[in-house]
Formats: sequence, structure tokens, C-alpha cells
Amino acid sequence: MSSNKNKKILLGTRKGLVVYEKLSSGWKFREDHFLGIPVSIVGIDSRNGHWWAMQDHGHWGCKLHRSEDEGKTWQEFEAPKYPEGEEIKDAVPATLKYLWDFATGGPDQNGRIYIGTEPGGLFVSDDNGKSFTLNRALWDRPERKEKWFGGGRDNPGIHSIVVDPNDNDHIYIAISCAGVFETRNGGKSWQPRNKGLRAEFLPDPNAEVGHDVHLLVGYQKDFNIMWQQNHCGIYRTTDGGANWTEVSQKDGPANFGFTIAVDQNNPDVAWVIPAKKDEYRVAYNLSLQVCRTDDGGKNWQSFTKGLPQQHCYDLVYRHALAIAGDTLAFGSTTGNLYISEDRGESWECLNTHLPAIYSCEFV
Repeated sequence: MSSNKNKKILLGTRKGLVVYEKLSSGWKFREDHFLGIPVSIVGIDSRNGHWWAMQDHGHWGCKLHRSEDEGKTWQEFEAPKYPEGEEIKDAVPATLKYLWDFATGGPDQNGRIYIGTEPGGLFVSDDNGKSFTLNRALWDRPERKEKWFGGGRDNPGIHSIVVDPNDNDHIYIAISCAGVFETRNGGKSWQPRNKGLRAEFLPDPNAEVGHDVHLLVGYQKDFNIMWQQNHCGIYRTTDGGANWTEVSQKDGPANFGFTIAVDQNNPDVAWVIPAKKDEYRVAYNLSLQVCRTDDGGKNWQSFTKGLPQQHCYDLVYRHALAIAGDTLAFGSTTGNLYISEDRGESWECLNTHLPAIYSCEFV
């Protein structure tokens, strides 16, 4: 059965940060923050309970806020800045376009946080957001200017940062479009980890760099096991990214999509929310469904109970699916919020009138 210890859902939306709370009568709207301002992603620091809100302000650019009291008060911090003179490509200055992911360091790294950005820089803070530095080893990789490019946005972006809970220096990141990169020395050097992926949009589909990973997630109890939803299918690794195996459902819906979640008690169990590509970007066959595998991707089941099955245009972005035990929640670009407390087999709609939902997190 689902645990009730995860009491809140934080949603980053096109019009602010929206909070839902689990009460005895069920999940209910609690409050909103930053009304009218796009919140690109919400981050939770499990070490201290801090909430982070990354904003994509239409007039003032990227903004960064932190709350130490679950939203009662917020403090603004200066967003990361690219050093003067840096270039995306030759003669194209590098300036911050989007705050795309948030992660924390290990429990013994008080104050260490990471932010992934567009145009492809990984920023690191060791003073809990007061200052940031650009990770030079990743940014200075020789192929970046020529082989990294935007996937759905104008420039490459780091949307996945996965830190090994047992080794602070062991980190994976994923870039759209470039692929997966790994460091084992705390970011001093990075290596691509894309063997087995297929980039059908490239002249060489098996190129080392240039893959469009949509989301990368790790199995926290064994970091050799990771999953990714890719533009070209669903992939799994059991050797720390040295080799990837496609586990897509060839003649079914579990193939293209943006988000993926893995069960943190069973590395063979994962969920995806399929969509129709490329120019369509709507629910698969205009039928909203959630697919789950219980055997490492050999077989997939599709669950539709409680989800609309006709004329459904919902698309679920990469950070808009969350899991906590047996409870899953996701939000769509059409402002629909759904929750399941039986591992995705049935769903309840909590709201159909929210702004477009960019991210979803349990507290």
C-alpha cells in the first residue's frame, strides 16, 4: 500500500509554483507562489528540506529562489552567469537562457548544489546558492561547439543530473542534444556514455556524441542500473552506462515520450508516458496512458483507468512525472494533474484547469 509520509506535491507551472497537500479527505490544492511567473523546475534539498524555485521570467530572465520554511518566505539568489567571453558557437555569446535541472551533492557536502542550464553549462555551488561556478571540464570539451545542439529548444541544455548517493564524485548528466556524460572525479573530467544508443536523426546514428536523451534516471541502490527515455526509444543500462540496451515496445505505445520513472525498490520496474512524435507532440493515439514494465523492459503494460481515452492532447514533459513509493503523479501541458496510489494502475484527476505543468515533485 502507498505510504502517506509524502504529504505534498510541488508543481512548476507556466503561471507559478502550485502546491497540493495530502489530507484525510484526499489530495487538495493548498497554495500557489510566484503567481503569473513561469517556474521551469522545482527542486527539493532532502538534506535540509529547502525548496528551490527556478523561474523563466518573461521580462527579467532566469531567476532563482529558495525557501527554508516550506514556502512561507522566499529568498532570491543571483542566477548562474556564464563568464564573459564564453561562446555557444564561434561568435555566438553564451548567456543563460534556461534553468533546466537541480540536484544536490551528498550528505557530507553541505551547501553543494548543481544546476543544469541552457546553453549546456553545468553550474556548481558550495555555499548553498550564494555563488556558482561553471564546470570547466564539461564546458571545455572539444566537441561541444560542433556536436552539441538544441533538441526542441534553440541551444543544448542539461536537463538530467544524477549524483551517486554512495560516491559524491560519481555523477552522470544528460544533454539534449549531446547524450550522457559521466565523471568519477567530481567533475574534473567527463566521458561520453552513449554506446548502444541510436540517433536516427544523425548522419551516423551510432555517433559517440549527439544523442537526444529526454530524461535520465538512476536506481539509487545500485548505480550501475539506469534508465532513459530517449527521442529514439527507451533504453536501460546495467553496467553504469558503458552499454545501453533498447527496451522499447516496438509495436506498442512504450517508445517515444519525454519522462520516465524507476521504482527505487526494484530496478526492473519503470514507468513511461507515451506520446506521438515528431511534429505532433500529443498523447499516443490521442489516448492518455501510462506504461509500466516489471521485467526490465522485456514486456510493457498500458494502464488507462481514470485517464481520458478520446481527443486527448496532453503531453507530459520530462520533469512532470514523480514517484514516491507506490504513489505516482504527473501533470500535462494542458494543465491536467493526475495521481495514482496503486503503482500507476488507476488514476484520479486532481485538476483540469492548471497552467501548463513543467515539473512535479513529492515532498
